[in-house]
Amino acid sequence: MATKKKLLDKKVEDKMGLMDRLLAGSKVEPTTLKRRQEVEGVITSLGKRLLLLDIGAKTEGIVAGEDATEAAELLAELKVGDKIKAFVKHPENDQGQIVLSLKQAAEAGRWDKYAKLMDKEKEVEVTGLEVNKGGMVVKCGEMRGFVPTSQFGEKHLGKMDDLLNTSFKVKVIEVDKDQNRLIFSEKLVSDSKAMAKRHEALEGVKVDEKLVGTVSGIMPFGVFVTVSVGKAKVEGLIHISEISWKKVDDPNTMFKVGQEVNVQVIGIEKKVGKLNLSIKRLSHDPWDDIEKTYAVGTKHKGKVVRSAPYGVFVNFEPGIDGLIHVTNKPVDKEFKVGDEVEVFVEKIDGKNRRMSLGMVLTEVPVGYK
Repeated sequence: MATKKKLLDKKVEDKMGLMDRLLAGSKVEPTTLKRRQEVEGVITSLGKRLLLLDIGAKTEGIVAGEDATEAAELLAELKVGDKIKAFVKHPENDQGQIVLSLKQAAEAGRWDKYAKLMDKEKEVEVTGLEVNKGGMVVKCGEMRGFVPTSQFGEKHLGKMDDLLNTSFKVKVIEVDKDQNRLIFSEKLVSDSKAMAKRHEALEGVKVDEKLVGTVSGIMPFGVFVTVSVGKAKVEGLIHISEISWKKVDDPNTMFKVGQEVNVQVIGIEKKVGKLNLSIKRLSHDPWDDIEKTYAVGTKHKGKVVRSAPYGVFVNFEPGIDGLIHVTNKPVDKEFKVGDEVEVFVEKIDGKNRRMSLGMVLTEVPVGYK
């Protein structure tokens, strides 16, 4: 009896398995489609202004008219049989068709396209639309990008307006879909030969090498210097922190365009053909032997150069400042910039370039016995 029951159960399972297999092989109607629903299908027909997509519904999905025009770049790269994702625009129009949109897919495809162009360092043609403080807004196909002023070649500097409503070639240097940033460089195209010479010239430059250059530009953050390396002219930057061992507030007070300066190479950016330079490293670093010159307990005279809520800074020589902390400041004493003071060294931290100072008392405090 038990054996017959097992056989009966097995026959039922076999029938159910067969039914499942038949259902799996048949076209089962999908759930009702909704607007903005994402679907995936196979391209069954493809034209310049029409695409049919098999999404497993009772009818094929259609991309036509403006929707096809918006995705023209994407359609040009597709073929019958390709799989692609789309979004439902209308579950059913007057003709009973499922209308689809490729807008999101086309947009993602454009970003991928420019990312590939950047990786391959390919040239792209863009059209100048608008000049602003930072550079130029350009049109590239269905997208807009930006060429910073610093990314225009020498022949276009100060003449960017000439490129408005004009097509010119650029290279992609940044693609960031999340930040909606598409950045181009014109000088990588127009200055490519000159840059190639710079790259070649930089092969012969070494860190710590001393060069003579000419100031070509002055900015709040540093000074641009052009140096001759072989037969090529290479631009370098002296960052404001590399101008002097003492604090520099405004490079314009120390340099003029055309001025000749001695510099030392502290970094080489071969990718962009530029040098990082320093002037201060050509002179002795006063902090190297600070613990001998300004030993703890020794007295020194200096000038007040800056006041802060937590204390007063005193300068002894270029690059050497110490701090009289507010807790060491006499209650009845007010400091002004330029005041000469006598102090003693309380503590030195040469690694972090810090010196703590205490006041040398010239008068006996009231009540002292």
